[in-house]
Formats: sequence, C-alpha cells, structure tokens
Amino acid sequence: MEASADTGIDGVVRFAAAPHTDERGFFCRTLDADALRGAGIDPGAFVQDSVSRSRRGVVRGLHTRRGAGEAKLVRCSWGRVFDVVVDLRPWSPTFLSWRSFELDGDAPASLYIPAGCAHGFQALSEVADVCYRIDRPHDPAEDAVVAYDDPGLAIPWPEPVTAVSARDRSAPSLARYLEGTAAGEGR
Repeated sequence: MEASADTGIDGVVRFAAAPHTDERGFFCRTLDADALRGAGIDPGAFVQDSVSRSRRGVVRGLHTRRGAGEAKLVRCSWGRVFDVVVDLRPWSPTFLSWRSFELDGDAPASLYIPAGCAHGFQALSEVADVCYRIDRPHDPAEDAVVAYDDPGLAIPWPEPVTAVSARDRSAPSLARYLEGTAAGEGR
C-alpha cells in the first residue's frame, strides 16, 4: 500500500492498494500495519469494523462525533462512491475546508479520516458497499451531523440525491453546528 498525505485536508491520508490481477480478477491488501505506521497512524487503535450498503444516489452524512471524535479508515469494497471529508477542527490549518475523493471497489484505496472531521458519501453505482474501520466503540449519544446540502459548503453531489436518512434530512447547517459546538452542545 502506498500512502499519500497530499489530500488537501490536514491529517487525511489516502492509501492506494496495489492489486495483483489475472484472469480470475484481483487480490490486494486492504490493511497494512507498516504502511499505517509509516503515515503516523496506529493500526492497533481500530476497535470496530462496519459496512454500509447504499443504492445509487443515496447520500450518507455528513457525520462526525462529539467528545474525542472518531478516526476512520474507509474504503469502497463494491461499486463506486463520491466520498467527502469536511475539516471541523478549529486548530487545523485546513479548518472548514472540504475535499472529495472517488473510492471504487475496482481500484482499491482506503482513506484515513482523522477525528474531528465530518464524513459523508454518495453512491455512484447501482450498489455501493463502504467499509469503515473505526478507532472508538460507537456511542449514539456522541453522534453529530452537518447538513449534506449546506449552501455554505456547496458540495456538488454528482448524482441526484435519491434518499437520505431522517436524521441527515434534519441536520443543522455548518454554522448552526459550529455555534452548538462553541456552546458545548456539538449537536
């Protein structure tokens, strides 16, 4: 796996896999402890793996966690997604910046998203499976969300949005989220 920290968001690292292909398909490593350590990430910090399945046009996000936050290592294992990271860390040199990445099950790559960033994606294929490796056990009381369609962020979701969860539909704007965080709510 080859690491690249040239992602436009401080602390976000993209790991490109080197698939071995033949007439059967491909085989590749999706986690390499040495590659993570080389990028300054403790591979032993991850405590939970999860997967989501979405259909074309579905948007999930922009999700984050209150408190200590949550670092994630995400990859698309099937299909294709438009993946978005928003830096919500006030001390970061890329605070309030966002970047998008295309993750594709046929071109395996993982994206490390540090704690304090919001994350979301849109499925670009008929079916898209996204795998998450997370560094803290999930606590629903710490869940927080920012509106995926916030005009201040102006994220150009590439497909018509076909579905979002009720929570994502009622998410606060980035400005309201930041006001709540400053007030200690972190909504």
